[in-house]
Amino acid sequence: MPKWSKITLKVLGVLIGLVLVLYIAAALYVNANKKSLLASVTAQLNKSLNGSIYIETMDPTFLKGFPGVSLTLKNVVLKDSLWKNHKHTLLEAKDLEVAVNTLALFTGTIEIKKIGINNASVYLYTDSLGYSNASVFKKKDKSKPKPTDEDAAAEFGKFTLNNVNFVMDNQKGHKLFEFVVDDLKGDVYYSWSGWEAEIKLKTIAKSLAFNTRRGSFIKDKLLEGPFNITYNEESGVLIVAPNTLNIGSDPFIIEAKFDTSKENTDFKIDIEAKDIQWRNASALLAPNISSKLNMFNLDKPIHVNCTIAGNMGPGGEPAINVKALVANNVLTTPGGVVKDCNFTGIFTNNFINGKGLTDENSAIKLFNFKGSYEEMPFSIDTASINNLDKPIATGVFKSQFDIAKLNNVIGDNMLKFGKGTANVKLAYKADIVNFQLTKPFVTGLVDIKNADVSYVPRRVNFKNTAISLNFTDHDLFIKNIRLQSGKSIVFMDGSIRNFLNLYYTAPEKILLNWQIKSPELHLAEFLGFLGTRKPKAKKRTPKSNFSDNLNEVFEKSQVNMNIQVDKVYYNKFLATNANADLLLSENSIAIRNVSVKHAGGGLKLNGSVTQKGSVNKFVLNTNISNVDIKNFFYSFDNFGMKSLTSKNLRGYLFSKVNMTGQISDRGNLMPNSLYGSIVFDLKKGALLNFEPVKSVGKFAFPFRDLDNITFTNLNGKFDVRGQNITINPMQINSSLLNMDIAGIYSLNKGTNIALDVPLRNPKKDEEITDKQERKERRMKGIVLHLLATDGEDGKIKIKLNKNRDKTK
Repeated sequence: MPKWSKITLKVLGVLIGLVLVLYIAAALYVNANKKSLLASVTAQLNKSLNGSIYIETMDPTFLKGFPGVSLTLKNVVLKDSLWKNHKHTLLEAKDLEVAVNTLALFTGTIEIKKIGINNASVYLYTDSLGYSNASVFKKKDKSKPKPTDEDAAAEFGKFTLNNVNFVMDNQKGHKLFEFVVDDLKGDVYYSWSGWEAEIKLKTIAKSLAFNTRRGSFIKDKLLEGPFNITYNEESGVLIVAPNTLNIGSDPFIIEAKFDTSKENTDFKIDIEAKDIQWRNASALLAPNISSKLNMFNLDKPIHVNCTIAGNMGPGGEPAINVKALVANNVLTTPGGVVKDCNFTGIFTNNFINGKGLTDENSAIKLFNFKGSYEEMPFSIDTASINNLDKPIATGVFKSQFDIAKLNNVIGDNMLKFGKGTANVKLAYKADIVNFQLTKPFVTGLVDIKNADVSYVPRRVNFKNTAISLNFTDHDLFIKNIRLQSGKSIVFMDGSIRNFLNLYYTAPEKILLNWQIKSPELHLAEFLGFLGTRKPKAKKRTPKSNFSDNLNEVFEKSQVNMNIQVDKVYYNKFLATNANADLLLSENSIAIRNVSVKHAGGGLKLNGSVTQKGSVNKFVLNTNISNVDIKNFFYSFDNFGMKSLTSKNLRGYLFSKVNMTGQISDRGNLMPNSLYGSIVFDLKKGALLNFEPVKSVGKFAFPFRDLDNITFTNLNGKFDVRGQNITINPMQINSSLLNMDIAGIYSLNKGTNIALDVPLRNPKKDEEITDKQERKERRMKGIVLHLLATDGEDGKIKIKLNKNRDKTK
């Protein structure tokens, strides 16, 4: 071995031996002077205190603090000067380890290098007036000269905590922080400006309540990770550098700043989670927030930044600002599931500066919100929810989709959509109840084109439909509607005043005004409106969905229609230039100011139809003017008569009809349901090939024209009572004969019509111009008294009226 190596080893051995000797000497010194050293340690610690520290015993711990000397303090109690008033002990530790400088011990100086607190509780208490037991620690008075080494407060380079329950109870600020520290290790480095600490932490957060009335953040979560902390004595600012801290199973990047120069300590904490599940993030928040957020969910992790800023004094909640990035996610809400969801979300509880950090001044904003609901893509540039105490949602909703997708939303009990497209742009404002939009008020447009729609309750189908809905602040305007049902084509424009308000509060007061035009309308294609709605709309409840509410509006609202139709078809009936005013309510149709041209003349009509089950009761008041009676009877299937049909009639009819009756939901007249009166005047009339007259006339009037019986003027009044038509006494003056007639014509059985027929040929009186003389000669000569009754074959038979002869 080289000589220099031997010398080095000898020197090193001497040094090690010297250290061992010194360490053993220090240990023996500590053991021999426990009482005096305990007094020194206590005195050294009390230099930094406004209160007292009590240490029951002190024992050296050999080798543990090598090369220093480690002291174990048993049952250490730290109290502030006002402990007797509030009874909250700042520190109670069963074991407190203190490592001291070995060389300093020989000079009688206690220089603390490390403190370890084990099996202890720390209770930082602030009463309702703002006094804190943390005032036990003296603050440096910057106006005084720097203390000498003997007077300087204790400084230590390392500290540890094991099994320490830490509580900060601020009664004035309604704050409660409680942590169960499993393990904490720290290294402190002092400088002229302050100190810097490196800390490794493992603790459970029992409470992190910035407002005890709201509940705790990160409750019962495990926190584990490092901290780098810097403290500046002159400014009183403590800074926590960004580091990754695990909260529960999720990593967070956390940085913070605490300004202790202020009376109540201002703080700001920045938290970032780059990849966290929605429910995991929600579980970290106070119950008043998490209970609401748990009504929602996102399938994939999200990126979240959060800033919490406030102070430790009174004043309620801290300022909270949250930013979340959501991309290609699935959002589950109380109202449904939104797929392909993308947005940037911001939350703040300080929406308007100066209004306070409250729910009322809180807001949520979602920027560039895009997604797909029930396969319908949509976007909202900026969706806002303001005032979380009474939430109000606003935004502009845009969407383009195949209208058949609406069947997934509104069900199939009201409207069923086939092909077609919808283009929607609506600005909305709505209250939020239980995190669902309630009573939204909207403005904007909904355009529907080339759509096939079935209105299920009325069993009516429309093809190639177009609708434009224009929502204003209060009213709804419906424009450019094109409906096609079978051969019928309808163009409509409508409006509803005060629509949205009545929609939610009084749907029965909604009045929809329509202007309707059609080149061709086939009434048989709309017979579904005669029957009751099937199924009936459900009664509205607070839990009713959109479809149920809309269905109720359709059922209870009233519709006022002004109709102009070029051609109206119903079975054999054809009318032109039709105009009408209709008022549709829940169970009735009011018919007003109806005018049509038919069979060369005109019809005017007023009335109503009342729905009851499968039967519809109608009331009609009709004026008929100059109508071709042949076409008129043909159009209405001869009004149920079998003997007298359109083939037997000619002439022009003028009439007033007041009638009630019943019609089925298929549009068929119910048997024996007609009641009312018919006043008529037939001009230029003729009875053609009427078999009942011919069967008698061929014997009584063999030389007269029985196939073409003309009437100069025929008028009278019929009273209709179900199957019986009462013919009030009337005179018939024809080319065949004159006749007085009265009685009952039955559509079934019971016909009994008395006829007084003079055999005198009316042609003999054609030259008489004096009306009085013609009237007197009308019944001259032989008069037959006949009776028209039911025959055995169901046809009308005419026979002599023997009873009439006896009375004569």
